[in-house]
Amino acid sequence: MNTDNRWAWVEVDLGAIQKNVALLAKQAGKAQLWATVKANGYGHGAVQVAQAALGAGATGLCVALADEAHELRQAKITAPILIVSEQPATQFEQMLRDDVVATLYNESTINSYAKTASDLGIVGKVHLKVDTGMHRVGAPVASAMTRCRQIKSLASLQLDGVYTHFAAADLPNHDETAKQVQRFDNVVAELDQESLRPKYVHTSNSAAAMRVLSATTDIARVGIAIYGIAPSGELESMAKDLQPALSLHARVSHVQHLAAGEGVSYGLRTKLSQAATIATLPIGYADGVQRRLWKVGGEVLIGGKRCPIVGVVTMDQLMVNCGDADVQIGDHAILIGAQGSQSISANEIAAKLETIGYEIVCGISARVPRKYLDAKK
Repeated sequence: MNTDNRWAWVEVDLGAIQKNVALLAKQAGKAQLWATVKANGYGHGAVQVAQAALGAGATGLCVALADEAHELRQAKITAPILIVSEQPATQFEQMLRDDVVATLYNESTINSYAKTASDLGIVGKVHLKVDTGMHRVGAPVASAMTRCRQIKSLASLQLDGVYTHFAAADLPNHDETAKQVQRFDNVVAELDQESLRPKYVHTSNSAAAMRVLSATTDIARVGIAIYGIAPSGELESMAKDLQPALSLHARVSHVQHLAAGEGVSYGLRTKLSQAATIATLPIGYADGVQRRLWKVGGEVLIGGKRCPIVGVVTMDQLMVNCGDADVQIGDHAILIGAQGSQSISANEIAAKLETIGYEIVCGISARVPRKYLDAKK
């Protein structure tokens, strides 16, 4: 969708992506940085972010779905791509033909993937995921070596990596991360004892990489940080040198002057305490602006000033109280980003909604057009 055709759009600064990747790659030291671009690059655009990240020092990519990997291959991206969980058997042939790295951890899935690879005459690269405590997916620690031996025994598979994922790396005071590190280190020690250690052994997500939590990592799988967003409020200070890449914009589509006591939006839940200029923005919950944002102190920037959202956010539009300001149709509004001396971050909005910045940027819908700013500027 062309950004000129709609008065609501996203801007993605690919230069910021590149600067963040370069900084994080330097912090990763000897470990490679693989950029996580799942969920359409956390709402930023998977192909565009992948190309920018690879141009700035990333050496691989991570996605969640086989179709996400296929999109990158269709865009002529040849870098290694790790799919971070098991996929349906119907996707195995596509994965193998796309030469992506499969994550496997269940005995039956390993055998099924090996058979498909054998039938195609392809040796499939595999990373074994070990569940060291998050309990989402992965082989239990007790059976990790059995699964490694199984993969190694199958001629159509290559054990290319072993990894785990931290449940609480973004919470510095949580004691589970140290326990997960120890459990994983024990698995790696067993791999070394049996000469089964693969090319890649890795642990670090964004939070772990920023905190340098484990030396046992050949790859830093960095997601939210490359987009310039701290993994949590507790890590904001560590993210001060990162640059947010995404901003969310709109233009005022209607202006009205309402008297004190008038109600605004569905249910007329907001009654004006005094007369005010109300601006309408053509963006709503179908675009990813949460319906209840008005209720938790949501604001937008117009004319460099913070203006509160008033009334329930509707599907396609929302209303803003501009007080006595002179606002005109076509004026520029910022929902995420900076204007003048003021700024609103994804994490600020997330805190008000008791969620995380990931959800805010991932939730911006596909019908909001993306405009990409040159990575070389």
